Amino acid sequence: MRLLIVGTLKGQLTTATKIAMDNGASVTHAAGDEQAMAVLRGGKGADLLLVDVGLDIRDLVIRLEAEHIHVPIVACGIVNDARAAVAAIHAGAKEYIPLPPDPELIAAILAAVASDSRELVYRDEAMARVIKLAQQIAGSDASVMITGESGTGKEVLARHVHARSNRAKRPFISINCAAIPEHLLESELFGHEKGAFTGAVARRIGKFEEASGGTLLLDEISEMDVRLQSKLLRAIQERVIDRVGGTRPVPVDIRIIATSNRNLADAVRQGSFREDLLFRLNVVNLKIPPLRERPADILELAQHFIRKYAAANGVPARPISADARRVLTANRWQGNVRELENTIHRAVLMASGDEIGAEAILTPEGDRLDLARTPPAVAHATLAAEQVTRALVGRTVANVERDLILETLKHCLGNRTHAANILGISIRTLRNKLNEYADEGVAITPAGNSDHRAFIPTA
Repeated sequence: MRLLIVGTLKGQLTTATKIAMDNGASVTHAAGDEQAMAVLRGGKGADLLLVDVGLDIRDLVIRLEAEHIHVPIVACGIVNDARAAVAAIHAGAKEYIPLPPDPELIAAILAAVASDSRELVYRDEAMARVIKLAQQIAGSDASVMITGESGTGKEVLARHVHARSNRAKRPFISINCAAIPEHLLESELFGHEKGAFTGAVARRIGKFEEASGGTLLLDEISEMDVRLQSKLLRAIQERVIDRVGGTRPVPVDIRIIATSNRNLADAVRQGSFREDLLFRLNVVNLKIPPLRERPADILELAQHFIRKYAAANGVPARPISADARRVLTANRWQGNVRELENTIHRAVLMASGDEIGAEAILTPEGDRLDLARTPPAVAHATLAAEQVTRALVGRTVANVERDLILETLKHCLGNRTHAANILGISIRTLRNKLNEYADEGVAITPAGNSDHRAFIPTA
C-alpha cells in the first residue's frame, strides 16, 4: 500500500503518516500539487493520495487526468467543515476526513484501498489445483500467463502469485491493455521524455520502471497492437526499455504476469499476436476454469459476497434458503464470479425475512433468475451449435452450414420454428436448405409435433 500525502497542515499530517505506517503503508510526502505530480511522474507511484483540502483539488484532478494518472484522492482538513467537505467531493475527492486524524478511520480507508475486493475465495477441487500450481511457481521469477473467461478472477490470482513471491514487498503494478488507446499505451508502459509528443509536458516514468523490483501485470494482453508487441518482447528478453523520445535504454528488474480471455494460439494463427512473445510469456500457464465448472465455489463465493455486502449496506447477513441455493447452483454464470457478485449484491438488498430466498435472486432487469433461464430446447441447440464449430479448419462453408443446421434441428426435436430462431434465419430459408439436403439423400429429423404452437414472423 503506497500513500502519497500532499500538503503540511501545520504538522497534523505527521500523525496521519505514523498511523499509515503503523498499518503497513509506505508513505511519501509532497508539499503541493507540483511536487505531487513530480513524485507520480517519477515512478514512485501511489495507491492513494491524502490531500490538504486547502490545496486546489480540482486542479490536481484535472492534471492527473491530463497525464492519464489514475489514483483515488481523499481530502483532509483541520476543521470539520461541511462546506469544505462538499467542495472537496465535488472537486473529485472520494472522501473527506477531519484532522487530527482518527486512527480507526485512517486504518479503515487504507484497508479499503489495499484490499479492493481481491480476496481469493475457493473450495472446488478444480480451482484448488490451479491455486496449488500458482503457489508452487510463485517463488520463481518465471513469466506467468493466466487465462480464463471474463470475470473468473484472473487479476485476483495474479495478486495472489505476487503476494507469495520473493517480490511481495515490492510494487505490484497493473495496466489494462484493452482500456488504453493504442497511441497512449506505449507511453504508459515505457514512459516518455519531455517534449516527446504533444502533451508531454515533463518526463513521465512508465509502468515498467514503476514496477521495477516487483511485478507488472499486463491485463488483457491479447488486445495489444502487434506493432507494440515487438517492443514488449525486447523489454522482456533484455530487461531494458526505451522511453518514448528517449536516447538511451533503461534497465528494469520485473516479473511479468499477463492475462487473456482469448485463445492466444488462435490469435497467433490469425496474425494478431506474435508467437515469440507468446512463448516468452507462457512459461507457466494458469488456466482458471469458468465458474460453472467449479460448482463447489458457487455457494462459497455467495456466502463471502453476502457478508461483504451486508456489512457495506448495514443489513443483516442472512443465510441462503435451500431454494435459493438450487437456483444459484443451476445457473450457468456466463459472467462468472463478477456476475455472481452482482447477483448476490442485489439479493442482499432485495431479501426480506430471515433468509435470502429464490425470489431475491434476480437478473439485472429484475426477473427471477430461475425463471429467466434459457428454455431447455434452446439451451441444447446452442450447445450443439458450439460443438459443431469447434473443428472448422479444413472444411467447406457449405459442409459446416449443413452440419450446423442439421444438429440444431436434431436438438430442437425437429421443431423448424425453434431451429430457425436459434440459427438466426427465416423459416423459409431453413425449409429451402432442408429440401436441398433431402434431395442429396441426407436424413432429416422429422418435424416435431409442436411446430404449430409458435409463430415467428419470417424475413
